[in-house]
Amino acid sequence: MTNRRGLKWIAALMLVATTMGAQISSASLPIYAAELDEIIERGYLVVAVKDNWQPLGFRDDDGELVGLEIEIAHRLAAELLGDPTAVELIPVQNSDRLSVLLTGEVDLVIAGMTATDGRSRLVSFSTPYYLDGTALITRSPDIQDISDVSGVVAVLEGSSAISTVRSRLPDVDMIGVSSYQEALEHLENGEAIAFAGDTSILAGWVQEYPTYHVLPTVLSVDALAIAMPRGNQYYPLYQKINDAIASWYEDGWLSEQLDYWGLP
Repeated sequence: MTNRRGLKWIAALMLVATTMGAQISSASLPIYAAELDEIIERGYLVVAVKDNWQPLGFRDDDGELVGLEIEIAHRLAAELLGDPTAVELIPVQNSDRLSVLLTGEVDLVIAGMTATDGRSRLVSFSTPYYLDGTALITRSPDIQDISDVSGVVAVLEGSSAISTVRSRLPDVDMIGVSSYQEALEHLENGEAIAFAGDTSILAGWVQEYPTYHVLPTVLSVDALAIAMPRGNQYYPLYQKINDAIASWYEDGWLSEQLDYWGLP
């Protein structure tokens, strides 16, 4: 008879193979995702985070992970396990955020992940902890709102910002960039007048480069949420996390954190 762990392992294998088309060998079998009682028994959370997205998750001058999402991870550890230090933080690339959760390498993803319909078919999302979106940043003093924007706008290649800018600013030209650093270079050398990016990351950009300013009009709104495994067995974890987020809104902790990290 197949035991409970075996069933979970089989389900994880089928999910990864079906949704990602992965070639899984016997040397790289997926690890099942831990349920709440197993996390409690283990004694610590494993959370995927960003280490280069100021102010969500980044490294300070001492190399320590800090930021809004890092604080959320520690606060969750306190809520679930009674110890804010009972968390292992795993920095990940954007392209790996779903895979590390689907294969059970982490318990949760708190890494600037937008809750979308497509992703919701693979993972569960918590109540949003921040409403992000697409905005424009520039250092031109003549541009104070999107109605002032003309010329070339830089956008991340393959990002949703491309369609957003095309819809909201149909008369501008766009140039694709592979990173925020490349966008900065285009703005510095005059190849672009503005850059369309996530409001959360642009807030960190302004903190680092105060000669720039973010335009007040937000082009789109996207909900950032905690990603966790799908399935009825994970409902206790899902409920605990949503209860925690609700309490953070109610007692003002989340609002205080947004202010502290300079998020609009």
